[in-house]
Amino acid sequence: MKELRYYALLLLLMPALWCQADDYEQKRRYDVCFLDAMMQRQKGNHDAAFHLLLHCREIKPDASEVSYFLGQYYSEMKMHDEALACFQKACLLEPANTTYMETLAQAYIAKEDYTRAAETMEQLYAADKSRQDLLETIYRLYLQLRSYDKAIEVLNRMEAIDGKSERISLAKSGLYIQMDDQEKALKEIRELSDQYPNDLNYRTLYANTLMMNEEREEAYEVLRAILQEEPNNYRAQLSLRTYYQGEEDEERADSLTRSILLNPVTSIEDKISLMRQEIGQSEASGGDSTRVMMLFHELLAQPEPSADMAEFCAAYMSLKKMPRDSIRQMLEFVLQLAPDNASARLQLVQYAWEDDNDDQVVSLCQAARQYNPDEMAFYYYQGMSYFRKDDRDHALEAFQNGISVITDESNPAIASDFYAIMGDLLHQKNRVKEAFAAYDSCLQWKPDNISCLNNYAYYLSELGIRLDEAETMSFKTIKAEPKNATYLDTYAWILFMQERYQEARIYIDQTLQNDTTASTVLLEHAGDIYAQCGELETALKYWQQALDADADSNTPSDKARLKTLQRKIKRKKYIK
Repeated sequence: MKELRYYALLLLLMPALWCQADDYEQKRRYDVCFLDAMMQRQKGNHDAAFHLLLHCREIKPDASEVSYFLGQYYSEMKMHDEALACFQKACLLEPANTTYMETLAQAYIAKEDYTRAAETMEQLYAADKSRQDLLETIYRLYLQLRSYDKAIEVLNRMEAIDGKSERISLAKSGLYIQMDDQEKALKEIRELSDQYPNDLNYRTLYANTLMMNEEREEAYEVLRAILQEEPNNYRAQLSLRTYYQGEEDEERADSLTRSILLNPVTSIEDKISLMRQEIGQSEASGGDSTRVMMLFHELLAQPEPSADMAEFCAAYMSLKKMPRDSIRQMLEFVLQLAPDNASARLQLVQYAWEDDNDDQVVSLCQAARQYNPDEMAFYYYQGMSYFRKDDRDHALEAFQNGISVITDESNPAIASDFYAIMGDLLHQKNRVKEAFAAYDSCLQWKPDNISCLNNYAYYLSELGIRLDEAETMSFKTIKAEPKNATYLDTYAWILFMQERYQEARIYIDQTLQNDTTASTVLLEHAGDIYAQCGELETALKYWQQALDADADSNTPSDKARLKTLQRKIKRKKYIK
């Protein structure tokens, strides 16, 4: 009987035991799958992690962490609806998780659902009052929703934590103005001024608010009281200047302008801002620069003048198209005050470059390498000036130094040009292998650098190597500039080297049609191509023209070429 009762009890318990076994097996499978997903995620194998998480969701649909991580992946894939659904589910499954809640709020913001974003942020702040940074986000969300009353309520909460401040009071005052409640707007600033009576900045702010509310006489009295207490308070001076301008009292306004500019307490930013206003008013009333330049000279005659003000003066002089020598003197003064001012030095370099003063360009750029070693423009101008002076060694050195400061953030066009010019210089020095390496670097930075493509292709053709590659490069140049005689000649010559003589003749004809220089090289190429096409009379004509054009040349290379031309004419055949 006991055995029967035991088996009966066992039969009753079997379904529960099976369920427990199934639950255990499901949990084990989920744990293994989720752990594998996290490991793949940590390794950066995000595709694998994503598909493992999808499998985890099939095993355990109510796992909040799976919904959260899937939501992140959907966000990265720009599938915002799916991401939002996942974050909502994660929060529903685990409502106390603040990380999930904040992520959900950000998802609402991404969808521009500012109402639900604000609601979620409010819940998050209620759960964690230490997160004061959330109040700033909530405030901005209410601004987006134009819920100004709620925005003010948030500012009140911030004020209760941090105390009154200019930022909060100004924000509240501005919101009250938006709500057309001028009285409360003024009250906010007055309370700030009353709470900190010794802070003259707040009293100045109160005066400005009074002026905005057309209570000008009361504002004037406040400002007068501030300046009696602190005559050099430049903020109050600025506000009083605004008052006088509103009263159209230009004499007093101009007097205050000068006082503010010469006030040693006035920040350089405020001085420059004020000078911009003066320039604007001057231009609006006819553009007479006399008063503006007088103010600049007074400012720059003060002890410890500002390099920024001197540079601003030089910019104004350029605007007014004053003599270049005067502008140059001001820029040189800038460098006396701030030798590391790259923009002023670069302007001087450009002036010297335009004046063909290569010695001055070199000198300025050499000094710049001490103060601005990472500025590529100085290496460029220095190298090009040496090139114009026919000093190839120093030119090459300048460009090599410039290349040393190229980074991944450098301008691709400038970096490309550096390598292109360096390649040309290296080729001129018969360092052909290095020249081709420089051209390769040039084209890595800018594959469509046309001048590099042309030179590289031509030099390859001269050696008779990699002609197919040279033809591809050269074809890009004539597609870009179909009437450029130099590029057409290169393409024609490459076709000639490939023994495609009839095609070469088509392009050498186009070359001659577009050539305005009567280049002896082009004429000789034309003769060579026509000779190989069997049109000897035309070839002799072009060879003779090339010989006549270069008859007076005395360089060794030209002498050798002329000798070859003479042999071609004498033998009436193409000679390599």
